[in-house]
Amino acid sequence: MTIDLPPRDREEPRGLPAVYSSAALRRLQRRHFLLFDVMPAIGAVLAVALWRNAPPSAVDLVVFFLLWLTTGLGLTVGFHRYFTHRSFEANRECKLLLLAMGSMAARGPMISWVAMHRRHHECSDREGDLHSPNLNGSKGRGWLHAHLTWMIRHDYPNVVRYAPDLLRDKALMQWNRHYYLFVVLGLALPALIGGLAGRSVSAAFVGFLWGGLTRIFVVEHTMSAINSLCHLVGSRPFDTGDNSRNIPLLGLLSWGEAYHNNHHAFPYSAAFGLRRFELDPGYWFILALRRCGVVRDVKVAAQAGSHP
Repeated sequence: MTIDLPPRDREEPRGLPAVYSSAALRRLQRRHFLLFDVMPAIGAVLAVALWRNAPPSAVDLVVFFLLWLTTGLGLTVGFHRYFTHRSFEANRECKLLLLAMGSMAARGPMISWVAMHRRHHECSDREGDLHSPNLNGSKGRGWLHAHLTWMIRHDYPNVVRYAPDLLRDKALMQWNRHYYLFVVLGLALPALIGGLAGRSVSAAFVGFLWGGLTRIFVVEHTMSAINSLCHLVGSRPFDTGDNSRNIPLLGLLSWGEAYHNNHHAFPYSAAFGLRRFELDPGYWFILALRRCGVVRDVKVAAQAGSHP
């Protein structure tokens, strides 16, 4: 299905503040940063340091890859292309599964992620953009802000203003409230599988390090590279009014996310890779879901003439 994409059709309550903040919110942000940014980094360093004496088993590496793929697709297909931009329609079971997959990546609850990303598109590389690398002095300082430190302290986009369509979905909101449960599940599964495969507590710990903390670390920094690198370096085939860029070498590793200029040019396209050589695993997954009958009305920019 190839169509020219109209502006987003969503009701937006008027007179509401775009962002807000509070001391309690700052504490929550710092706690989340320590738990799901600092701790995974420590876990990844520990996993590598222990490689010689406690290397990951083949099972651990397979679990790492499968959870990397599952949570990455949950972010790009679920949180980004579906919940934020509604680039396709999904049945109830599919959208709940996508929410669970994305939540296991520990990048924040779905409703918060969507509000922040819609705010990003509204203010891309301008005042109000939560993580632009082009608004904070030197390129090095801007890169660090966009890649990591913005998550320690930032204004919170008003979900009533930015995500009223999602707030009306009671099933989604019910599952969204279980965000931390899904994160724990994503940490517990590799520990359980590793422990059962190795029949020891130490094997469970190695599984936890690789399939849990290291996997979160890798997924986090892959997605953060879209915020930082893809607004600093790369090609700009489309004039989008901001500094979004494509980095083809990062495309496959980021599940298609690194065709960022393409995405900013056509934000409601399910395909981020618009040319045949722009490999886009996220779009392939959407096509697979459509073939299974759980996804329909897939929107693709007219420029993506080579896509089905």
